[in-house]
Amino acid sequence: MSAVSNFVVAEADVEPVREDGDTASERLTFEAEHLEQRVTRFAPGRSRDRTNGSSHELLYVVSGSGTLELDGDRHPLEPGTGAFVAPGESWAVDNPGPEELLLVAVSATADLQVDAGRRKKTIRFDDQPEHTASVERTFRYLINEDAGCLDVTQFVGIVQPSKAPFHSHPYEELGYIVKGEGVAHVGGASVPLKPGSCFHLPPEKV
Repeated sequence: MSAVSNFVVAEADVEPVREDGDTASERLTFEAEHLEQRVTRFAPGRSRDRTNGSSHELLYVVSGSGTLELDGDRHPLEPGTGAFVAPGESWAVDNPGPEELLLVAVSATADLQVDAGRRKKTIRFDDQPEHTASVERTFRYLINEDAGCLDVTQFVGIVQPSKAPFHSHPYEELGYIVKGEGVAHVGGASVPLKPGSCFHLPPEKV
């Protein structure tokens, strides 16, 4: 990886891995201290079962539709769906085809117990309220404490044409560009962004 790709990498530039008997072609795009991001394309059919370890796993459907089988329960998947896989749970994706199902998964260190009383396994973007970050920026939470996940937050942000001032966040962030194009100014470099771009922002990084 180049210095720039420490912060931004194109999905297509990462070599995919596909195990025998699986429908999933998987790319490990970032592996940070507490977070890990994978971009996975599921061909038609049922994938192999995946068993989560000691981490939370947050899934986001970019395109395609199918069914998430999570610990014996079935949940519909469509673009804009977020899913929360808790530590120790098993899951698989059943894709009826004919199109592939594109999914972004982030694994996060689980320091806190899942809030079982508020647990939600899937959440649709269209069902969530919109919040305003600035005049040009809005976002919607998918997975957060309201879904029983107390360690990490999944949200979808929408940025209108604009240029934000240089700033940093106190938390670590992994992201994926679903639609649109732009430029990321990070680490002293200007990096083009387009659909399929993945980015990693360490805490306090400008």
